[in-house]
This record gives sequence, structure tokens and C-alpha cells, in this order.
Amino acid sequence: MNSGSLILVTGATGYVGGRLVPRLLAANHRVRCLVRDPSRLEGRVWQKDVEVVQGDVLAPETLAAAMKDVSVVYYLVHSLASGSNFSERDNRAARNCANAARAAGVQRIIYLGGLGEESPDLSPHLVSRHETGNALREAGVPVTEFRAAVVVGSGSLSFEMIRYLTERVPVMICPRWIFTRTQPICIRNVLDYLVAALDCPASVGQIVEIGGRDVVNYAEMMTGYARARGLTRRLIAVPILTPRLSSYWVHLVTPIPAEIAQPLIKGLGNEVIVRNPSALTMFPNIKPMDYESALRLALGKIDSNEVETVWSDALVSSQGDRTPVALISTQGMIIERRRLMVNAPTEAVYRSFAGIGGKRGWLYMDWAWQIRGQLDRLLGGVGMRRGRRDPDDLRVGDTLDFWRVEQVEPGRLIRLRAEMKVPGLAWLQMESRPAENGQTELLQTAFFEPKGLFGFLYWYVLYPMHALIFSGLISTIAERAKAASAKSPRP
Repeated sequence: MNSGSLILVTGATGYVGGRLVPRLLAANHRVRCLVRDPSRLEGRVWQKDVEVVQGDVLAPETLAAAMKDVSVVYYLVHSLASGSNFSERDNRAARNCANAARAAGVQRIIYLGGLGEESPDLSPHLVSRHETGNALREAGVPVTEFRAAVVVGSGSLSFEMIRYLTERVPVMICPRWIFTRTQPICIRNVLDYLVAALDCPASVGQIVEIGGRDVVNYAEMMTGYARARGLTRRLIAVPILTPRLSSYWVHLVTPIPAEIAQPLIKGLGNEVIVRNPSALTMFPNIKPMDYESALRLALGKIDSNEVETVWSDALVSSQGDRTPVALISTQGMIIERRRLMVNAPTEAVYRSFAGIGGKRGWLYMDWAWQIRGQLDRLLGGVGMRRGRRDPDDLRVGDTLDFWRVEQVEPGRLIRLRAEMKVPGLAWLQMESRPAENGQTELLQTAFFEPKGLFGFLYWYVLYPMHALIFSGLISTIAERAKAASAKSPRP
């Protein structure tokens, strides 16, 4: 395909779309994104490299401008979270998009759907994915429909459900669908296929089934995850758990709401494996990854805090609510974020939090930090004895008491990684952002990735104390910055 051709990506705020866009840009394609709310793309590193058009596939009158001069449309929209009528919405949205594409002279539509053999027992969710492909074809624009099963990737919906269940529950009472065969595919391979389709004429007008190297069941996926995380898990299958009951359990144990989990779980009873291996000959340069390798890749992205997108991106604004305190759980990470507006310059706020620890102490309830350090030493950890290299200057790799400096952006941000003994991984991040009227927005974010059930108990049992300490810490940092600013008047 001509690299100068214009490509439209729908669903750019979603899990797959948000990862596809930068790969298209890396391949020197011109990209336009159709989004309902352009602010949802704020913070994406590629935002300024794409054209953004506001529109909605459920509002056909908004699509003409988005389709103008477009050669290929990626259709990555899914209404699973919209309730019981998600199928009707999906079909209507697909028809709107296809009709607009035909009217604009679009050459081709590329769509990512779901595997599953046509049968009366096929779940409503998988039937809807197939019907969406049919609806896209009705307008006469050639469609390449990729069909995939479980997508293994940091932050994907199916993978995160498996991740949370395995992490949090040592003994799982499971329905029979845990022994249903599936062919999971790494998100990297999914993106490889989507991009490669642009230069594969043989895929035009075809339904292409894609999967990873291994055929496994869900029990094997969960036990494989447990092994990779060093966890011991026992699965007990029983015949009495209906999809509705299972969805309530998923709702309780994971961040996935029951209304999303229920149609998804119904689909887990269907065997979803590749029956037509034509993708292997159609795309010979793509080598499907085995499940274990895909799992290691996903966990590596999570451990290094390099997750590009998560399943909830399409549901939650990337900006988030600007509340003083927000406690959320996503991609296996518990996040507590606090905000304060400070009447001081950004640099003064940065100096205030960049100077904590060491001989200066932790500003608020320092005695509690010292006790935590002593307990860490008793448990064989590093404790608080390491101090810091310089009382004011920080650089990446420095030790700061029982933290390690992981990132420094002078005048703006520091991120510390915990090296004390904790049942999981923990980070503390401080950030100063310019605001209106000469003020500074101070953000304090605690990240915790718990390991196993004990990790979650650790967080929630200690959360009242942590909330008190972190609330006092951000307030003290703000007061210290204002005091320093008052001593050094602004020019």
C-alpha cells in the first residue's frame, strides 16, 4: 500500500486501536482517528502526529468528514459494555460506518472480530462479532475480517480477567468452561496481522482466522500464569456455576463489571480455535508466539510499567476526574492519586518534594517511616539506613532510604521504586504541573502491584494508615513549597 495513503482508525481510544496507531505511524502511514471526544487522546505520545476528527459511528451524520480522502478504514469498535442491546448497537454502528465508507469511495475495511464456529450454541457475544463483520460487508466495500480468540497482552480484557482471578484466589471453584479449548494470541501478533494486511492483496475480502502457536484450555492458562508469578493455585471445577453467577464472582474479585463479564463468560463455553490456517501462508513473515512467551511479554510490560493501553481505556477518560483523591484498580495495579493546587512556582514545588528523605526525613509522621524501616531491617530488607546521595539533587539510580530513584524530570517529576520488603511491587511518584494564575498542580501517586491474596490484604489492611500518611505528606510538601516561595519572591 502507498505509504502516503490516508488511513482512518475507529476505536483509537480503545485497547487495540490505541496500540495500532503508533505502529501505523512507524510504518510511515498517514493516520486519522475518529473519536467521540478528542480530549480522550490527550497524553498519547502520538497525538500530535495524527489528524483527529470528532464523530461517532452511531451518528452517521458525523462520518462524512471522517471518511474524506480515506483509503482504508480500521473498524475496531465494540459495544460490549453498553448492556443487553450491545448486538443491535454493534450492527447499527457497523452499517453506518460501511455506508459512509462506500459513499466516500473507501477502498477497504479491516476489522478485528472473534473466532468461533457457526452453530446454534454459539454465544451471543461471538454471534455479535460475526454479525458485525457481515454488517460491514453489506455496503459492498471489501472487508478483511480477522478473527481471534483470547488476546494475551498487558491490559487486555480476557487476560486481565485471568490475571486477577489467579492473583487473588488461591483455591478457585470454577465452572466447566475452564476446560474449554482456546487458541490465545499475543497482542503483538494481532497488531502484526493488522498492519501487514495493508500490503497483502490476498487478504482483501477474506475472513482470516488468527491464533497463537498453542491450543490450551482456560485452566492451563490460569495455572500457567500462576507458575510465571510463582504462585500455587488449585482449580476445582463444578457444574453449578451459571454465566450469571460467574459474572458476579468476576465482578467481586476483578475490576471487570458484571455487565461486561457476563456476555464474555458465555463465550468461554465455546471452543475457539483456528480451523482454517490460511493466515500462516497468507502472512509467512508473521510467526505466532506460544502462550508462555506471550505471557512473559505481558508480565514484563506490567513489571516495567510500560503498558500502552488497557481494556478500560475505551470506557474511562484518559484525563480522569480531577478529584483531590482517587483510588482505582487497573491492569493489576492499585493506584492512589492525590492532587493539590499550590500557590507557588512549579520549580519551588519540585524542590520541595525532590528534597524529601535522608537526613531531612519524610516531613510528615517521620517516626512512622522510621518504624517501617526498622521492621524492614528485621525482615531482612534494606531499611532506612541508606539515606540519599545528595540532600537536594536526585538522579536516576540513586538510593533514597528504602526507595530507588527510577525516573527524574528536573523541575517536574520524580518516581521512586520501593526496595523494602512488600508483597508485590510499589512506586511513589511526585509531579508538579503549571496551572492558571501562577499556581502549580501537585500530584502524588502511589502505585502498588500486589502479589497474590496476601498482597491485596496488605494494601487494604494498611490503607487507613497509608491514607493518613500520604495525605499529610502532600499537604506538608505544599506548605514547604509556599514557605520557600515566600522567602524568594518571584521576579
